[in-house]
This record gives sequence, C-alpha cells and structure tokens, in this order.
Amino acid sequence: MLAQPAYDIALILEQGQRDSQEDAIAARMFDAANASYVVVADGMGGHAAGEVASDLVIAAWREALDAELESNTPTESAIIDALPLAAMQANAAIAARCEENGEGLNMGSTLLGVLLLEQRVFWISIGDSPLYLFRDGALRQINEDHSMAPVIDAQVAQGTLTEAEAQVHPDRNQLTSVVMGAEIPKVDCPEEPLHLTAADVLILGSDGLQFLSDAEIQTIVQANAHAWAQDIAEALLQALHAKFDPDQDNASIGVVKLTRN
Repeated sequence: MLAQPAYDIALILEQGQRDSQEDAIAARMFDAANASYVVVADGMGGHAAGEVASDLVIAAWREALDAELESNTPTESAIIDALPLAAMQANAAIAARCEENGEGLNMGSTLLGVLLLEQRVFWISIGDSPLYLFRDGALRQINEDHSMAPVIDAQVAQGTLTEAEAQVHPDRNQLTSVVMGAEIPKVDCPEEPLHLTAADVLILGSDGLQFLSDAEIQTIVQANAHAWAQDIAEALLQALHAKFDPDQDNASIGVVKLTRN
C-alpha cells in the first residue's frame, strides 16, 4: 500500500526596494489530519497600515484553520468551511482596527489561502495574489485575478489597446476586490478541489513575484521541476534579484510539492 502524501513546502519573504514589508506569508502542516496550508497576504495602506492589515489576515486564517485541523475529530466539511470563515474574520478584524483608529485610516489586504487535504487542493482568493500550477511542463494561473489587468488584457484581444499599452496602463494594478473591512465584491473559492500529482508544482505569490513574467517563472520551474521546493523558491528569488528593478515590490513566494514517505 502506498504511503500517504506528505508535503514539501518552502516560503520566502522579500522586501524588495520598498521601505517597509507589507506582505505576510505562513504555512503549517498537520500530520494527524494529513493536511497542510499556505497563506499569503499582500497588505496595502502604507507603513503601519498595510503591514497591520496583512498580519490581521494571517492571524484570522490561522485562528480559523488551526481550530479545525487541531480538533480531535475534525470533519472535512468543517475544515473546508473554515476558508470562507477565515476571510470573514479577517474582514471583520480589519474593520474593527479601522474603527479603533478613527476616520482617515485606510488599510486592506489580499488573501490567498491554500488548503491541502491529502492530494486535494482547495483555495480561497481575494485580490491579485497569484496561484500557479506547473503541470506537464506548462505554467498557468489557476485562481482569479481581481484587478483591472484581465479587463485591460481583454481590450488587447479586442484590438482597442496594444500589448505595450496594456502593460503600462495606469489602472492595470487597480484591485477590484480586497479584504478591507467592507463588502468584498469578489471571492474565488471553488467547491471542487484540484487534484495534485507528484509531478505538479504549486506556486503562490504576492504580486511582487510578477515582476517575473509567467514565461520566466515557467522556465525557472521547468529547470528545477525535480528539485526540492526550497530550491525552486530560491531560484525564483534569484531571478527577481537579477532584474535589479528599482521598483521591485515586496514579494512573497510559496512553493508546494507532494512527496511520499
């Protein structure tokens, strides 16, 4: 009989050329439940606001997920239901913090949370933090992009914008959904899971990772597909450093692979 899947997970947090770190990333494995999670939050609002918002999102995620996964009798439905619960709790926590500090405080954060149950992957995504799947030599983003980028790219397809114009469009990075203590317009949380194979690689990131193009990320993962998750994460970071981009944003990188004991 085959051993149960185990997870090879690596995390990197990079400040880039920003004055402060507004990203946050966390992971945890639960051997008894044969489960794991990775969560990325990209805060916004500037120093002492964005970093607070991302920390609140991570704390809410941990509170919701850990409670179920540490339970002596965890039920699968309760574990899966913890994903939207985490988002609601994060939203409420940011609303409460803004209320405590009075008018004028404007903070928010993306949320990308991935839950692994054996070989199945569930996720919740709010904002523009990308979740990539590398499979059969190709990379593709599998979560929704809650920014203006897809709208602008559609204009390229329609012929109303050029590719060059789309890439430098001033509204490209404008978010269409975010966790900021108000109504959340869009939530990507599929009911049906993704089934991982041992050859697959999951890449989670904040938008700072996207200073690398999808093609560049694909090439790096192709060259390191059989390496440990840490090696893939470090190769991605080295590629970001090699660009010497003076505008490099904070970057969170999470890499997930299946292993077998």
